[in-house]
Amino acid sequence: MENIKTEQFYTEYKPLLFSLAYRMLGSVVDAEDIVQEAFLTLYKSGSDHIQNMKAYLCKIVTNQCLELLRSTRKHRENYIGTWLPEPLVTTASEEMDPIQSYLQKESVSTAYLLLLQQLTYVERAVFLLREVMQYDYEEIADIVGKSSVNCRQIFHRAKRSLHGKDNPNHVDHLDQEQTTNLVEQFMRALASGDAARIMKFLSADAVLITDGGGKVKAQLQPLLGHIRISDLASNFLKKLSGNLTYRIKMVNGLPGIVLYMDGKTLTVISFQIFDGHIANLYFVINPDKLTHVF
Repeated sequence: MENIKTEQFYTEYKPLLFSLAYRMLGSVVDAEDIVQEAFLTLYKSGSDHIQNMKAYLCKIVTNQCLELLRSTRKHRENYIGTWLPEPLVTTASEEMDPIQSYLQKESVSTAYLLLLQQLTYVERAVFLLREVMQYDYEEIADIVGKSSVNCRQIFHRAKRSLHGKDNPNHVDHLDQEQTTNLVEQFMRALASGDAARIMKFLSADAVLITDGGGKVKAQLQPLLGHIRISDLASNFLKKLSGNLTYRIKMVNGLPGIVLYMDGKTLTVISFQIFDGHIANLYFVINPDKLTHVF
């Protein structure tokens, strides 16, 4: 009977918990592991004593995320090059999945996730629980182990910090088809190796960020300006040998590119678009962050 209850709770709350864990960690694999662990804990403890199942599971997931973040702090501090979140990649057919449907309700763009990473771990937890999960401060206080007054202060401090930076959700009012078309045209320009053609799709102050994690050759620092980016990008595919193919998929809620070499995922590219041009390009090349992408 308890197994049936756990399965029902899993179906109901998994989308919510995954979205919380992914935003906290920026890792698809770790988020999935933590959600599985939360339901394993529930199965072992039983559910009869739990009055608020949603809050109970969110507390487990939040605390496990905080514990993981603290334990891996040194690894992140010593990360080689610029860190990018693991890409969340879906196809059109997968968008009907309950998890993906829930994630689309709130931004999970690469730019937004990077902004969240600038908050402290506790600030991030409080901000997400309040802003995304719509918890009141008493509930948040119970989850993170602080007073409700303190949580209110943490939330407002985090919100001021985020609002003081560029808004990652400031994107063009293009529908998905128009954005997909822009991404497709950019990919064709990239494949052509023509720097001038690539430059036409970039904002003058565009930024390119690549994440190789020290595992593969990558730009260690963000590259600024459409001229420098187009020059670098024009040679990107020329240096590769093998059978290169690509697919346009939804990457962190927006159309992006998955590039394959000999059938194996080589990189995932996501974008931020302003005024009909690509403002930010994010290349995840670190193979450890692509194991879940097909």
